[in-house]
Amino acid sequence: MLFREQDIRILEDALQALRAGFTGLPEPRDIIGDVSDVLQEAALRLRDNYPFFHPLYAGQMLKPPHPVAWLAYALAMTINPNNHALDGGRASSEMEKEAVAEIAAMFGWSTHLGHLCGGGTIANLEALWVAREFAPAKSIAASAQAHYTHSRLAGLLGVTFQAVPCDSEGRMDVVVLEERLRSGKIGTVVATLGSTATGAVDPLPRLLELRRQYGFRLHADAAYGGYFVLADNLMPETRAALDLLGEVDSLVIDPHKHGLQPYGCGCVLFRDPSVAQIYKHDSPYTYFSSSELHLGEISLECSRPGASAVALWATQRLLPLVRGGEYSRLLSLSRAAALVLHARIAGDARFIASRPPELDIVVWAPRAESVSEASRRSRAVFETAARAHLHLALADLPVELFDLEAIEVDQRTMLCLRSVLMKPEHHAWIDEIWRLLTDACNDVTAMSRE
Repeated sequence: MLFREQDIRILEDALQALRAGFTGLPEPRDIIGDVSDVLQEAALRLRDNYPFFHPLYAGQMLKPPHPVAWLAYALAMTINPNNHALDGGRASSEMEKEAVAEIAAMFGWSTHLGHLCGGGTIANLEALWVAREFAPAKSIAASAQAHYTHSRLAGLLGVTFQAVPCDSEGRMDVVVLEERLRSGKIGTVVATLGSTATGAVDPLPRLLELRRQYGFRLHADAAYGGYFVLADNLMPETRAALDLLGEVDSLVIDPHKHGLQPYGCGCVLFRDPSVAQIYKHDSPYTYFSSSELHLGEISLECSRPGASAVALWATQRLLPLVRGGEYSRLLSLSRAAALVLHARIAGDARFIASRPPELDIVVWAPRAESVSEASRRSRAVFETAARAHLHLALADLPVELFDLEAIEVDQRTMLCLRSVLMKPEHHAWIDEIWRLLTDACNDVTAMSRE
């Protein structure tokens, strides 16, 4: 299982150290009661989940937090600090500032404005809200493979949204984008660095050139892919894009994805700290205790969990965000697992492979006479593999992302199998994943012939 007995003992020792800082207080009255039965019931209810912690769960973007993260989170939750105003969480607010500064340093920013959020959606909302203030009457544009939240957020912000088609690599088509930019009606472009479906990375070098020419605000949704700036086994095009993240106006990254954190922990960063003026407001009943920056002054959210900041700080203290370090090695292992799986799929006539993965997401489909039949077999393999404890995911993707020579294209999208190999342990489990996958494919093919 994910949790070890020694982790509980480590937490007990840390709780003793924390209690020692609050000696001299009168003992509070015990109103907790007997929680054992309730926790046992909760444990039984929680069995109704996929085994997200196990390497045979290779489906959606779900992975367990690092033990140091959940231990630090549990430790901080005994105090339950609120990182809105300094009075609510002095230590945890400082830990948040330190942890966020370390994330900013990954992209070469020694000065920045940023903070943690409830997740990537709220982080993107803040970035696009700030962008709207610079161009209130203009559209937001993102690729057709960008996360669906961007079109929803544009509607929430009262601005129009333009979905830009993608090329055969799943990246934003910059030729189409430039045609639209000539109208002068686009104020913000969202570059997706790690699309949810395929992990595709938009061509940031070209987008920066277009920004110099057309003057729009450039926001990077690197919620999934941002941490791969530390990986050492990327394709040249991906490396070039990630290395230029420090040139964008704002970016989002999700520590609760590749940052080894519990949900929800997103992060929004701005290259220019002066955008704090857009956030400017007063809260006389919370901002009175200090002239230092209260994190609530630069956040749309008010109350925010200080425990998330403590967990992130502790994780980054154990696994610093530096190239060539232990965290970088673990990240590169996830990508290596995706490369191995894709190579096996691409070399096997039973499957239709997508383009090679840019990060650690692999998509493919069982080979069939038509796209509709391949889609049907994808769902059948998904269900058959799950019965053997291999948990995959499904994605409906444009047929242009695949080489469909000799296959009847009777519909414009194909339901595909998808694996997010975001656990470093996946690399050691590829042989078993491959065995279970091919067994499931063979079973489905045999049933199709009957």
